[in-house]
Amino acid sequence: MNILAAALQRYAVKAYDPARFVPEQTMHQIYELLRCTPSSVNSQPWHFIASVTPEGKARLLKGVQGGFSFNEPKVRNASHVVLLCVRKGADPQHLRDVLEQEQREGRFVDELAQAAQDKARQGYFALRRDVHGDLPAWMEKQVYIALGTVLLGAAALGVDATPMEGIDKAALDAEFGLAAQGGASVAMVCFGYRSPDDANGRLPKSRLSQAQVFTFV
Repeated sequence: MNILAAALQRYAVKAYDPARFVPEQTMHQIYELLRCTPSSVNSQPWHFIASVTPEGKARLLKGVQGGFSFNEPKVRNASHVVLLCVRKGADPQHLRDVLEQEQREGRFVDELAQAAQDKARQGYFALRRDVHGDLPAWMEKQVYIALGTVLLGAAALGVDATPMEGIDKAALDAEFGLAAQGGASVAMVCFGYRSPDDANGRLPKSRLSQAQVFTFV
């Protein structure tokens, strides 16, 4: 599908067809879109928890109870659900893992290049933490790049999706022991196919005009 056509036809689905399931080979592409999302200094400060079993979805459903129950039908009826999480703070082991992966994949011509990359990345983390004082917010911004990437990518694959910030992050953090792992919940995304009864699908797409949101210089 043309990428602009995908952007124009996608919307946040409010009701899913529970009888339709996204093929696993298609979901694998969606998982790869998340994994390959660009991030500042290739920091990749994220972790994704994906429901691939009924038991897994039941665990994710714990995040849409109580005051967040308005999202429960989406999670229950969607084909797949992914929880996007952020790594909190500059975890030295994570940064080593990223550097070692870059080395294995041939991104450095020599050890000096590898050391320079490590120094630059560490320096940027220090800048956000010690100078700007916004390291957690900066890391969370990287997760939102992944969210935007996967929404458009899923649409291009013909898969509907719903981004959800209306989730019980504390409940999900507890369910998956995220705090002990140095992480936290950020947002949840449902994937599947829209129900014919989804009223949102019958509404026109609405965005401000190009003249209102662009300044051409």
